[in-house]
Amino acid sequence: MSNPTYDVVAIGNAIVDILSQATDEFIVAEGMTKGGMQLIFDPAAADDLYSRMGPGREVSGGSAANTIAGLAALGHATGFIGQVADDQLGKVFAHDVQALGVHFETAAATGGDPTGRCLVLITPDGQRTMNTFLGAAQFLPEAAVDQATIEAGAILYLEGYLWNADQSRGAMKRAIAMARDAGRKVALTLSDVFVVEGHRAEFFELIDAGQIDILFANDNEVRSMMQDEDIKAAVEGLSARVPLLVCTHGAAGAEAHKDGEHARISAEPVDDVVDTTGAGDLFAAGFLAGQAQGRNLETSLRMGAICAAECISHIGPRPVADIKKLVADKLG
Repeated sequence: MSNPTYDVVAIGNAIVDILSQATDEFIVAEGMTKGGMQLIFDPAAADDLYSRMGPGREVSGGSAANTIAGLAALGHATGFIGQVADDQLGKVFAHDVQALGVHFETAAATGGDPTGRCLVLITPDGQRTMNTFLGAAQFLPEAAVDQATIEAGAILYLEGYLWNADQSRGAMKRAIAMARDAGRKVALTLSDVFVVEGHRAEFFELIDAGQIDILFANDNEVRSMMQDEDIKAAVEGLSARVPLLVCTHGAAGAEAHKDGEHARISAEPVDDVVDTTGAGDLFAAGFLAGQAQGRNLETSLRMGAICAAECISHIGPRPVADIKKLVADKLG
């Protein structure tokens, strides 16, 4: 098997974020859980909510795609697999990701649902409440998982959200098999508590079968996985089952566990929290960049925190500043 040409290849939802400022009262009136994510299954319902939102910005998003964008900005060679439809938003997504230098050749779907979109409502405190219509993204077929692309990535990074749909779950399982056969590492981000609640047993089957090398989760997802409200005990229990566990704690920082090694860091200070959309995605980008560069756990965590802090200082889930220079400057 040849050496990998990409540091990370990701599979995730190919969606476009539509970001709009909103009041707390609007969130309550719409019956949403502030700071959470809910799925919209009907394109008409997505259009209806969109019609009631304030002025918005269209920014290519999707959790794993944001991570890949961050890695590309940090100077790493990357690839992405995800499905859009042959429509205007699909063209926006493809242009944005390819303009970053990311290898993206997944064929656009014709017919069926339109390109997925996430309607993101940002309240004055910077919290984002997401309403996601997955559209074409959830119908990613196994045939779209290109073996050459998977084998070319040193790490395969999987977005947990895609585990929710039967078709995309099949594609991810195929990708895992390809990556393992090629001797590549597999990383999984749990994405959200509702994903864990629906697929906890399947995730543990993957973990216990040695199919997952790196697991990303926040503290609520770790609690849900272990069914334990004691976060310290939950982290200890989960880290004993996976080779590398990375757990984020929001404003309280993050920690990582690997082969008995443990590191914990504080969050980077941010003068003004504008929008938390994509913070976890950019954290994963920084951490994976650190690992690709052979950094230790603490430095990789710091790189993740620096990238996350840049992300939440502006509207949108992708970096605006030169995060490669920012990381270099802060690490000294």
